This record gives sequence, structure tokens and C-alpha cells, in this order.
Amino acid sequence: MPKQRITKDMVIEAAFELAREGGGDQVIVKNIAGKLGCSVQPIYSYCSNMETLKQEVAERTGRFFKEYVAEHMQPSDYFKSIGRSYVSLAREEPNLFKMYFMRRREGAGSLEEIYRQESSPQVAEFLAEEHHISLEAARRLHYHMITYTMGVSFILASAGPEISAGQVMEQMEEAYEALAARIKGEAKETAE
Repeated sequence: MPKQRITKDMVIEAAFELAREGGGDQVIVKNIAGKLGCSVQPIYSYCSNMETLKQEVAERTGRFFKEYVAEHMQPSDYFKSIGRSYVSLAREEPNLFKMYFMRRREGAGSLEEIYRQESSPQVAEFLAEEHHISLEAARRLHYHMITYTMGVSFILASAGPEISAGQVMEQMEEAYEALAARIKGEAKETAE
């Protein structure tokens, strides 16, 4: 039987699956080789350093998250369904969630910089139109909800499935309504 050729994509996919199953700490050369059923030599040929591999796994995880959110997004409830998707991701894929979102962000010295790096401008545009507020006010609402949603999601990813999804969604809805009302009120005061 001919030997299987190990490719870089196979290494990244094996590392992704290891992270998914047991967390980022499982992404080590020995485990990747075991997952692929090969010696460590082919892994070392693609991974001159583990930081590069972990970055590639993070990129693979980012693509997975985008696909997941796209599949679970509801056009009629665009903004809220994205938030619900992140909460579901934290519940269903806690290891990937922690690894991806708790990674170091190079060049990000503030929450606003992370927001600019990670968010989609279309969400703020949607919120501006939905709430009849300025784009800047919509960005603030989005920024605050991302911060809140990520906090709740980290709790879920760390605490496990014992926390009720209904309770989490109720809390998020209350936070959204309160923030939207505050930002609309501020926009109204500014206009007067």
C-alpha cells in the first residue's frame, strides 16, 4: 500500500479538529501526527514554528465561524440572529470559541480597535436603517452589543451547557432593548 502524502491542508485540518475536540493546548506536533497516522517529520516540514500553525488554525476557525453564522442568520432578524449565533457557537463549540476569541490581537490597543478589526460594517448600516439613527450611533450600539454578547458567550463557553439558553437570550434581549433605547434617546437629544 503506498504511503499517504501529508499536505499542509491536512495538517491544518487535523490541528483544527484537535482544537475543536480538546482545546488549543492539544495542538502539538505529536498529537497532529497521531491524528494523521504519520510520523512527526511531515508535520515539522510544514510547521517551522507552532505560532504560525496556530495562526492558520485560528484563520480556519474564523472561516468556520463565518459559515456557522451565515447558516444561522435570519434576514428578517439580521442583528439579533447574529448575536444568537455567537451564543450558540459558544455553547456548541466551546473549545474553538475560547481559542479563537481569546487569542492575542496584534496591534489592537483598545476595544475600539478590536471592534474595527473584527466587525462587519454591514451590521452598523443595518442598525442605522432599522432604528433610524446615524451610522455613528449604530456603530456604538453594535460595539456595545458585541461586548455584551462576547461576555455572555465566554461565560457559556467556560461554564458549560448547564446555563439555560432561554435565560441567556432573555438577558441579551433586555440588554439590546436598553442599549437601543439609550442610543436612540441620545440621538434624539442631539437632534433637538
